[in-house]
Amino acid sequence: MPKSPEEIYKEREQRWNDAVALKEPDRVPLAPFTEFWPACYKGMSFKEAMFEHPRAAAAFKETVLEFDWDMAPSMLFMFSGNVARATKSKLFRVPGVDLPDNVPFQHIEGEYMKAEEYKELLANPMDFIIRKYLPRVFGIFDFLQTLPEIKAMEDLKKVYQEKASEALMQWGSVQMSYEAEMKSLGYPPQVNALVQSPFDIISDYVRGLRGVMLDMYRNPEELKQLIALLEPSQAQVSITQAQMHGNPRAFFPLYHGAAGFMSNAQFEEFYWPSLKKLILDLVKAGLQPIIFYEGDYEPRLEYLKELPKGKTIAWLDRTDIFKAKKEIGDKICLRGNIPPSLFIAGTPAQMEEYCKKLVDIAGEGGGFMIDGVTGIPNEAKPENVKAMTEVTKTYGVYRK
Repeated sequence: MPKSPEEIYKEREQRWNDAVALKEPDRVPLAPFTEFWPACYKGMSFKEAMFEHPRAAAAFKETVLEFDWDMAPSMLFMFSGNVARATKSKLFRVPGVDLPDNVPFQHIEGEYMKAEEYKELLANPMDFIIRKYLPRVFGIFDFLQTLPEIKAMEDLKKVYQEKASEALMQWGSVQMSYEAEMKSLGYPPQVNALVQSPFDIISDYVRGLRGVMLDMYRNPEELKQLIALLEPSQAQVSITQAQMHGNPRAFFPLYHGAAGFMSNAQFEEFYWPSLKKLILDLVKAGLQPIIFYEGDYEPRLEYLKELPKGKTIAWLDRTDIFKAKKEIGDKICLRGNIPPSLFIAGTPAQMEEYCKKLVDIAGEGGGFMIDGVTGIPNEAKPENVKAMTEVTKTYGVYRK
């Protein structure tokens, strides 16, 4: 008798949870991260995927059903062109608006707060965010620059409700419908909560990378004060998102903590303390942080040993996953790390060979999930995605 969607759903959740807990599941979990690949695979342009949300959701559903992955990838990371347009966002360039139709969106890093404004921000964060920061990053809030202190709050709500809330609600509604349908078919949603390290928020959205690198030398105390100010809110937002959706998995991308951006001494001073505290806060609340260690974290592996055993996922980019298996594989579930070049320019045979190597070495004893370095690239060949899927399901089995 065929298993029901509910039974399959529980099996997939158990497979994932066993891997996180460093146990051997029945096989290696296969829940690849995707951004636009399902939409591209189904013939949509980047513009269509970002603006025609129901079509994109249908493309995601069809792709998951076709490949039969363990979890439904989130649509969250495609972002919404309608929301960007409604808010007149200055943080992104969007296909069909500022870019050609078939080019993915681009994040615009900028110095949205000057170094001399630290004291002003720290003295009255709410006022600075309302009257200075928001107008600098969202065009619909330009008028806030002229308003008196704090009175701006009601005007902020009014403008948001009139011009942006409808686009955001439509985008959220499509995502919720997609996830509900996938759940009914036996596919758990991979993530709903998103969290960022305070240092990365400052470097990505406030000071820019150049600005924050200078601040480590010129304004170190102000930088550390702002990091401390941001950490509690990041934890609470992510915990609330996870609880609201009933999904403990939180995606946690790290951008500027890798070797090459800063020394180990700077990592210890500016990056690791708030990052570690944030991770521990999430774990304490029952969440499973899926931490994307972008760049080279080999010089940082000793720090990762300080994290609680069997509670987080280390998704590795340029870090040697086989070395990581030896050094932290007894404490942290590893995820990765098929190179983008193999998806885009490799052959199915090459994909199969590399995946088998990952299973044999990184997957030994459990505590491993297979995925691309950054998930499935938008340009990935379907035959290579198929090869990854098939070899994981056949060769990645622990209990035969």
